[in-house]
Amino acid sequence: MPSPEGDPAAARAQRRVELELPLGAPSPGAAPFDLEAAVCSHGLFMMAPNRWDPASRALVRPLRLASDRAASVLVRVSRHPARPSDALLVSVLGAADDLSPLDQSSILDQVRRMLRLEEEDGRAVAEFQAMHAVAREAGFGRIFRSPTLFEDMVKCILLCNCQWTRTLSMSTALCELQLELRCSSSNEDFQSRTPPIRERKRKRSNKRNVHMKLEIKFAEDKLVCLEGPNLATGTSNDTINLQTYENSFHLSSAASETGSTSEVPLDHSELSLGNALCLEDCIGDFPTPEELANLDEDFLAKRCNLGYRAKRIVMLARSIVEGKVCLQNLEEIRKMSEPAVEGLSPIMSSYERLNEELSTISGFGPFTRANVLMCMGFFHMIPADTETIRHLKQFHKRASTISSVHKELDNIYGKYAPFQFLAYWFELWGFYDKQFGKISDMEPINYRLFTASYLTKAAVNS
Repeated sequence: MPSPEGDPAAARAQRRVELELPLGAPSPGAAPFDLEAAVCSHGLFMMAPNRWDPASRALVRPLRLASDRAASVLVRVSRHPARPSDALLVSVLGAADDLSPLDQSSILDQVRRMLRLEEEDGRAVAEFQAMHAVAREAGFGRIFRSPTLFEDMVKCILLCNCQWTRTLSMSTALCELQLELRCSSSNEDFQSRTPPIRERKRKRSNKRNVHMKLEIKFAEDKLVCLEGPNLATGTSNDTINLQTYENSFHLSSAASETGSTSEVPLDHSELSLGNALCLEDCIGDFPTPEELANLDEDFLAKRCNLGYRAKRIVMLARSIVEGKVCLQNLEEIRKMSEPAVEGLSPIMSSYERLNEELSTISGFGPFTRANVLMCMGFFHMIPADTETIRHLKQFHKRASTISSVHKELDNIYGKYAPFQFLAYWFELWGFYDKQFGKISDMEPINYRLFTASYLTKAAVNS
């Protein structure tokens, strides 16, 4: 078996930068922060490229660097071994020697966003838990989200009008496509092999040929990426899986916060992700607007099985790249403290403004907007779909339709305003917990069981 000294891939796998993320004291009345409860709180945590390891109770996923948005590093978030109640340990696995303070700060900011660790998040948790003692006892109040608003917006599109299994598959396919893009010789090379927008009127037979050639080329690129010289061989399966997952992000050595290089050997049992990190799961980061904006809609729809969603995603990406949609402005509106209209509370004022802004984006209907706004921190509106109707019928014995469901939701959860969604989701997520067993203990391969048909069968058999 090659030694770490003679194997660059193994050497990279043994290096990491460890960052501390202080949690601070919980807001008065709030339960202490619980990493497991914060991560395993919404289906978004199951969607690629997120990986929750039930064995080590850690979240693993790639995060973007501030200094180079085209570059990703693999990050592992876990309880701090020495100060579990005061801080999180954010391990940047095999990052570069020149990981700058800017990049370190950006990584921590992305973790804060995913876990809702800002001061205003803590206040919201405390206010909700003051109303809901059972939720406080369970440590529930933070809903997992993505490191960026763009990823949240795209994933909310993926939640629409399809089964959960397809939602998971579409998210994985987008990350696989991002890996193929990165494995290409350059972004320009990738774009040159993507059908130009102006050529949409080509004959269908030619377009199919172009798509086929692209898919063959991308498959070859991915094979080269996974079978290249950086792939460790002659090691245990766990080591291969971990190193291959890390190698797919072109990881190298890294500098610690103090400026020195950390060469602490990785304990692969500590990072064991079981089946979650098998070779087939070596996927990329979630694509950025820049990576999606120049793609042909038809190609993206076929490559990632997105259907009509491909057009909406590409249009969103282009609008962001062209400056027609400014994500930073949307985030700033969310942070507004002064009501824009007399008589409206600040939270309602900013909600209405954001809802109006989102409604101008093609494909963002009421359900998608409600989910995006929930991700942004608004919890008074419950995104309602057929799963909501099923839950009200099964759990509350109330029959409703799409047109009447919001009235029923208000009757049941209105007393928790402005946190109706949190009360509803705590109830629904707890129901899932009972049906499937503890969600945080589930292996990723079982996430596809979260289907309405499975729940219906479970209810009949109970």
